[in-house]
Amino acid sequence: MKNLLLIFIFATFSFSSELNTYLSNLKKEATKENPNFKEFNIKRGEGIFTSKHIGKKGKKIACTSCHGIDLTKKSENYFTAKEIEPLSKKVNPTRLTDVKKVKKWLRRNFKDVYNRVGTAQEKGDVLVYILNK
Repeated sequence: MKNLLLIFIFATFSFSSELNTYLSNLKKEATKENPNFKEFNIKRGEGIFTSKHIGKKGKKIACTSCHGIDLTKKSENYFTAKEIEPLSKKVNPTRLTDVKKVKKWLRRNFKDVYNRVGTAQEKGDVLVYILNK
């Protein structure tokens, strides 16, 4: 079932080959970190994206604090009030096309919310969650 879900996600969105390669590399890394790892999971990604933690500047925040719950809408950075374009590729097809930027923002946002770098599994889970929105 999980494999079918992942296949559906990949078939639904036209990922760049660069993003496909990045997800494949994350999967290999996640398997090295945890030999029991099988596939990225949208539900785990949603939990990571929506759960609140004491993050940057000692404030209780979640990814949704800046990106909002509805990823098809613009939002506002919690700390700077700068406008953030929608994360959803459904309304913003340019999102998640530049893997260098994807890596940069995953690293930065995990540090802001979790005060640490995310694991390969967490990054993959969050990406499949976002790509499903």
